Amino acid sequence: MLIGIDAHNLEGGRTGVGRYLFNLLKIWAILPREKNTKFILYFKDEIPANLPQSELLECKLLKVGSTAKFTHWDLPRAAQKDNLDILFCPAYVAPLFYKGKIALTLHDISYETRPAEFNWPSFADRILLRWVSKRSAKKATVIFTPSEFSRQEIIKYYKIEPKKIVTTYLAVAEEIRNFNRETASQEIEAIKIKYGLKNNFIFYVGSIFSRRHLKEVIKAFSYLVKEKDGWQLLLGGRDYTSGQSVLKLIAKKNKEFNREAILRVDFINDNDLKLLYSACAFFVWLSDYEGFGLPVLEAMSLGVPVLTSRSSSLVEVASQATLLIENNLNVEEIHWAMKRLAEDKQLWLELSRTGKRRAEKFSWQICAEKTLEKLLIPN
Repeated sequence: MLIGIDAHNLEGGRTGVGRYLFNLLKIWAILPREKNTKFILYFKDEIPANLPQSELLECKLLKVGSTAKFTHWDLPRAAQKDNLDILFCPAYVAPLFYKGKIALTLHDISYETRPAEFNWPSFADRILLRWVSKRSAKKATVIFTPSEFSRQEIIKYYKIEPKKIVTTYLAVAEEIRNFNRETASQEIEAIKIKYGLKNNFIFYVGSIFSRRHLKEVIKAFSYLVKEKDGWQLLLGGRDYTSGQSVLKLIAKKNKEFNREAILRVDFINDNDLKLLYSACAFFVWLSDYEGFGLPVLEAMSLGVPVLTSRSSSLVEVASQATLLIENNLNVEEIHWAMKRLAEDKQLWLELSRTGKRRAEKFSWQICAEKTLEKLLIPN
């Protein structure tokens, strides 16, 4: 069977969708010959150097201009020419006029369910993403989504037949899961120096959206700093809030503290990421709406206590292995939870143990096998 894949999210600085696809490919690259399956990966600007090496993976560079042109013109033409059995689109949208079979991954549909809170790059994006995503879902032979929460949202808002939507839970990459923080003390100290971290710090990584309540986290941290001198907060991710309000708040608070108590960087690579998870005092990731929340699982896998929200898919993923916030707008509640994690060693150890056990229940092997099964025999 010949499976085509829209692989342009593997290019450049790899974030959520790219990491998802990369982990699937690592499993698919070592399929036994008797599966009689081959994959064609279509790229827009470049073929990354660090792809899994396998005779089962063929890479094609289409070298086109905009992402829209790649998705809706060049990709379907190449797929049609290659006579694919199915085209796998792992990032919300599929070619509008492609007539072959399509498999689609919807990681969440926040742009549909909470459009007023979504950070739209432009008015055109506001119209097109919702319209194209819904149309892609209607056309798809099978839809993958990373949680039962997201599956129910797709059924509710898109009126898709439930049996067409498959829940495929994400997992933690091997390089993070297998990292031994006990034997990496020198690397951990070096990464703290690299990022300007001096003592204990709280960590967040992910794009900064309003629904992730970084403003409330910063305000709660401001109270903690008065009680825990020298503590820092590291935020990894671009600020997509209106008027970059989080960036402005960081500058204001650091001026009040008269030091760099809150640090932020746009992007953290995978190697630095596992070291920063391991180095932090605890991880914070609040959100009103998430399709899965992979950073929460990554932190848990390394035995890092996590402060997250009792909302959307986060409870489904984290279960009882994290400290849960009931109201993301309640700065006092967030501060109190931070204080507990900073001071209660018994709670810290308990969450470290239970979080690690919970993360071990998620597997890329299972995710890849279940995805491939549906690609090979789509409903």
